[in-house]
Amino acid sequence: MEAIVDHVVAHLATALERESFKPLGMATGRTMEPFYKALIQRLASWPTPRLEQLKRRWLSFNLDEYVGLPPGDSRSFAAYMQTQLGCHLNLPSCQLQLPDGTARDPAEEARRYGSALHKAGGIGLQLLGLGGNGHVGFNEPPSPAGSRCRVVTLQQATRNQNAGAFGGNPDKVPEQAITLGLDEILAADEIHLIVTGAAKAEILRQALVDPCRDDVPASWLQRHSNVHLWVDDAACAHLPLLS
Repeated sequence: MEAIVDHVVAHLATALERESFKPLGMATGRTMEPFYKALIQRLASWPTPRLEQLKRRWLSFNLDEYVGLPPGDSRSFAAYMQTQLGCHLNLPSCQLQLPDGTARDPAEEARRYGSALHKAGGIGLQLLGLGGNGHVGFNEPPSPAGSRCRVVTLQQATRNQNAGAFGGNPDKVPEQAITLGLDEILAADEIHLIVTGAAKAEILRQALVDPCRDDVPASWLQRHSNVHLWVDDAACAHLPLLS
């Protein structure tokens, strides 16, 4: 995890120096928690004027949000981002952009969110995790490479995987979410895929080695020219060239 934090911190420093700060694409989940902890610790060592400059320029767009959960709900991704990052850097919610899970018309909210990202200039650096069924963001299989920000129905495997935040009960995980599509993700300047644990080894192999296909949405990352892979030994066990 230290290696990717090194890269992200260097990216932020360069963006400030060049005054070319594009929005960051943020991810959530257990895999990301050590990343945010290490990032905050690293930024805390910056000189105060430099850190304040970063905070003024900060703008990030999260991949997704559950439909039906308000930002104040501790299980929402908005609350996750405030807990993991926002409160430590004193960032207002307007600088940590997420879809509004309580919007009266979720489909219209998805269109608004995708448009807001486009107007902000698109993603500079995108962080991604990998779902057990091959999803990135909440782009559940099947998802074509051209899919845009939209409302999706979560598969049972995904609800099972995310049940930890809901008392271990997958039935309490919302059935729908708003997610950036693969089109917006693949438009990022650079993508960083973070995968840990043996349970992800086979789906990671399918995503990176097998031909691209809608049934493994993460496989479309093969079409991007600047993808960085950050894995532990267990996750890359089925990747002969990396193991």
